[in-house]
Order: sequence, then C-alpha cells, then structure tokens
Amino acid sequence: MEYKKMSHFPTDFLWGASSAAYQIEGAYREDGKGLSVWDKFVRIPGKTFKGTNGDVAVDHYHRFKEDVALMKEQGLKAYRFSIAWTRIFPEGKGQVNQKGINFYNRLIDELIANRIEPVVTLYHWDLPQALQDEYGGWESREIVTDFTNYAKTCFDAFGDRVNYWVSLNEQNVFISHGYQMESHPPAVNDEKRMYAANHIANLANASAIKTFHDGHYQGGIGPSFAYSPGYAVNGDPKNQVAATNYEDYAAHFWMDVYVYGRYPKMIYKWLTERGTAPVITEADRALLIAGKPDFMGLNYYQTQTIAANPLVGGVGLAAENNTGKKGTSSESGVPGMFKTTNNEFLKQTDWDWNIDPEGLRIALRRIDSRYDLPVLITENGLGAYDKLEEDHQIHDDYRIYFINEHIKAIKEAISDGVKVIGYTTWSFTDLLSWSNGYQKRYGFVYIDRDEESAKELKRYRKDSFYWYQKVIQENGQYL
Repeated sequence: MEYKKMSHFPTDFLWGASSAAYQIEGAYREDGKGLSVWDKFVRIPGKTFKGTNGDVAVDHYHRFKEDVALMKEQGLKAYRFSIAWTRIFPEGKGQVNQKGINFYNRLIDELIANRIEPVVTLYHWDLPQALQDEYGGWESREIVTDFTNYAKTCFDAFGDRVNYWVSLNEQNVFISHGYQMESHPPAVNDEKRMYAANHIANLANASAIKTFHDGHYQGGIGPSFAYSPGYAVNGDPKNQVAATNYEDYAAHFWMDVYVYGRYPKMIYKWLTERGTAPVITEADRALLIAGKPDFMGLNYYQTQTIAANPLVGGVGLAAENNTGKKGTSSESGVPGMFKTTNNEFLKQTDWDWNIDPEGLRIALRRIDSRYDLPVLITENGLGAYDKLEEDHQIHDDYRIYFINEHIKAIKEAISDGVKVIGYTTWSFTDLLSWSNGYQKRYGFVYIDRDEESAKELKRYRKDSFYWYQKVIQENGQYL
C-alpha cells in the first residue's frame, strides 16, 4: 500500500545498535572467564579469515566506558549486547563467577546512567567449551537444564534493570553452520545430528522463556531470528511452490516453533521420510507451547530469490562468500525443494548479500501477519570495506544510504500497522565478523585494527555516526 502520509515512529521507539560478546570484548581469559567453543574453533587452521580470533577483539571489556560515552554522544536510546555464558559460569554450570557478574553490572549501570536501554542477549553463539566436551553441547538434553540455570542466574542478577531479553540469537544460523556446513563449531556435517540439536535448542529457548515468565521478571523476552524472506523468481507456479517450500524450510521451521510450539507439517513429514526428524515427546510439546515469546527479534540483512530445484540433478547447499570477493558465491538449495537464484532488480554487497530495503517491510509484514507479535529489529546493517583517511575521517555514504532506505521501510511497515519496538543496527563499533575477520566492517565507529595487529584500537567516528545521531534526534521524522 502507498500512503499520502505515513505514520510517525512511536515517541518511545528504541533507536539503537548491537554487538556480541565474543566479537567485541576480548579479555578472553581474564577475571575467571572460561573458554567457549569459539575460543577453540578459531584456532583450527583455515576456519577464519587469516586466522583471526577474538582474544582481544576491540577490547570492549576494558574500554566499555569509552564506548558507552560514544553511544551517549550519538544519542542511542538502546544498546543490544550479549552476555558471555563463560564469564558467568566458566564451566557452563557449577560455581558462579562473581567477577563476570560484576562486569555486566558495571556495563548495565553505565548504560542506564547515560539513559540507554540495555537489551541483553543471553546466547550469541559462545557455548562453553566445557559443555561441548562433557556431553556434546546442543546435542544433549542436559543443556536445557544448564542453559535455563544460566538464564535464571542472569535474570536474578540483572533483571531489576533490564526490560528486554533476547534468549537465543540466530538459532537457524548457529545450528545449520555448526552441524551442516561445518563453518561454525562444532564443525560437523550430519543432518540427523543437526535436527536433533536444533530441537534441543528449541527446548532450551522455551525453557528459558517459561522460567522468565514464571518468575514474573519485568519486561519481555524473545528469540532473535535471522529472516531472509523468499520471493519466487517469476510467476511460474513451480517457482511459486519452491518459494513456499523455502519459507517453510528456512523460516517457519523455527518461528512456528517459537510461537506455536509446533513444526510445519510439510517439513516434518519430509524429515521423517529422510530419517532425520527429531524425537519429540509429549513433555517436549508442552514445554514448547509454554515458551511463547513476548516479541519476535528480527535480524534482517537480505532477501532470497527462489526457483524450482529438481530432485535429480538439483543444486545442493553451497558455501557462503567469506572472502569479500564480489561475485564468488553460487546458487544454493535443497534438491526437490528450492534453490536460490539471481534477482536482476537487486544489487549485492561485496559478500554477495542482496541489498533489498523493501524486503525488511515484507519481513515485518509477514511476521506480524503469521505470529501477531511485536517485532524488535535486533540486527540490520551493511558489512563493507571502510577506509580510514589520513585525516582520520571515514566517508561511508554507502552505509548511510543502506540504513536510510531500511529505516524508510520500517516506517512503511509501521504505517501498515506492524508494531515495531525498536531498531538496533549491526553494529555500534566495528568488530570481529566471525569467519570474515576484521575486514568486514559494520559499525558507526571505526576501530583502527586489522587481522595482523590490534594496533592501539583507537575509535574514530564515521560519517554515518553523525547521520544516525541526527535521525535519532528527529525520531526518524524527516526520512
């Protein structure tokens, strides 16, 4: 729908930015912190760009006050960050590490003192290595108890000051990359193990949410899901069916469970026929239903354009472009279900991600229509090669354009009637981009480091820093 006059952003809209503990904190063995699976994984040759790791990252652990001061200067209304499970429980369970509690208390208090709403992610991929070694991490139902205990410890320690909790970040990503594509820990390729681990992660997510609700903690909680809406490449009915398959396979398979406690029938039947369906008990079903979230967290970066993919001779899953060499990715799919294909109407980033602001409006509309939940946009941003000029300026007009167009799409979705709580971009500062090292930059604040050296980790404001500052001041009114 087109509007003569669009709705305004709510006066309490959470304009913010995001990060994750492993990607920014550093201090990976300080103050009693235990090792996570990523601390081990990054030391496997060839798994990350130029062997980069998060040992130092951008040293937020020691510089958080400097970073929060920059957030205040920019005018952020919210800051989404994750808690490192291994700072609270170095072994994943057992004795609480008070020094870890103290660090996040200081960070939360600093944010609140500067009138910035803390949005806390409980799990952003850094599983304690001790739990992976003891019982296989997400492959054991023991983790449901341990994750719930960890979550409750955080609720009790920080819940008097936190109103927004994100339970699991991008479950669809850490499960598929860890158990199917071998590009994340534990780096295996076994679909049966993948779907079993995914089901257990669903149980852990539901258990944490149920514990939050049973404890009557203030605020709300929900998972953040990496949603890339699918379009049929054209009007051919076969491609339309493929696009429907894609939505069930790549989106509803997670979000339906979060909200309704059940898997899409077609996908579960397909898994059963392949012998890869997870075992679901009646107790599981009851827990999943009891773990309904208060909002849906949305991580949106791109859309996918979908075509039919024959069962015989069809395209399988392809590796992602982690090099930053544009045009090096290829079609990817599931034979008999769907495949991704080029969209002539869209441009791509250097990592071959489709740039599609209108897709964010579509994502918001689809979530609102299917789940009838408020949406908190927990990630959206542009990974790019930024250049630090001799005068320490960073002219990232491409990022300004990208975010500007996506904010317009949010405004259109709000005009459509979607309740959007806030928009926390990815990311506030530059950070370690997991497998992509430090070359792929997302932040409003440039961190002067690279893969070879942490240098002095100086912070420099990009042009986008000042642009977003103005957007926040005007509450997005003049976009």
